[in-house]
Amino acid sequence: MKLLLDENIPIKLKRDILNFKAQHEVYTVADQEWKGTKNGELLKLMLNEKFDVLITADKNIGHQQNFENYQLPVIILHTFKLTYAHLKILMSQLEMLLQTELPSGITIIRESQF
Repeated sequence: MKLLLDENIPIKLKRDILNFKAQHEVYTVADQEWKGTKNGELLKLMLNEKFDVLITADKNIGHQQNFENYQLPVIILHTFKLTYAHLKILMSQLEMLLQTELPSGITIIRESQF
């Protein structure tokens, strides 16, 4: 699966995802030289480059974009604090989710004590 980590996701998570049992291609927005790209344009670029999933912490993306126009799964990592330590807690849930057939649009993974 070809995954894109949004620029609000700490780069350390790329290493964690690369260590999942299932092998994924993992890129950051910076890797693609797409920093500063607005969400709508980012989703278009992802579709053109054959990405399978966007992983973000942007809780507003579902309100900003019409996912009927972008047939792409987006996973929102929803934590109390946007830090590596808080996001790392969600990695086992993310790993399990990436083993499923993801629907187009938003799927949220929440920090349990949130």
